[in-house]
Amino acid sequence: MPPAITTPARERFHPLSIGAHWLTVLLLVAVYALIELRGIYPKGSAGRDLMKSWHETLGLAVLAIVLVRLTLRAIYRAPAIQPPPPAWQVWAAKAMHMALYVFLVGMPLLGWLVVSAKGKPVPFFGLELPPLIAPDKALARNLEQIHELIGTLGYLLIGGHAAAALWHHYVMRDDTLLHMLPGGGDSHDADVVRSMPRA
Repeated sequence: MPPAITTPARERFHPLSIGAHWLTVLLLVAVYALIELRGIYPKGSAGRDLMKSWHETLGLAVLAIVLVRLTLRAIYRAPAIQPPPPAWQVWAAKAMHMALYVFLVGMPLLGWLVVSAKGKPVPFFGLELPPLIAPDKALARNLEQIHELIGTLGYLLIGGHAAAALWHHYVMRDDTLLHMLPGGGDSHDADVVRSMPRA
């Protein structure tokens, strides 16, 4: 009796990396929503201050989870994309990931600096983190403007990253997106993607 033919299991990111990725997404949605919707409360109100406090707390949570992600990335290698993309796409993906990590680390640090320069407590889930710099109102205003500008650019970075994942899935027909989906499906998913004609 001939041996059964089996399809090798598709490579995926480590489950911890997948979980950390989607937790980052959820945190970013909350961080942006809190700061964009704070206007529903008048300035100086308790509700507005609470939303700003949670914006700061969850922003620092993004920093913490990204440091975990960078550690996991150093420990576990990224799975190879099948079929392999052109070299220029590999370099573009690396540049995009580098920009995203700089954004995800730099923005919380900038926020921490802003709160420190304002002379306010730096909240983190009931704790108070130490200030990074001495109070300086003029510096706080400048840093806040930079923080807001980069936050706006963050929409482009995050949107571009999501668009690239969908483009790989629906146009390039490779398994980039499948590597990071929770649950991940099975090897048949990748076979179906590879068998579909490219646009």
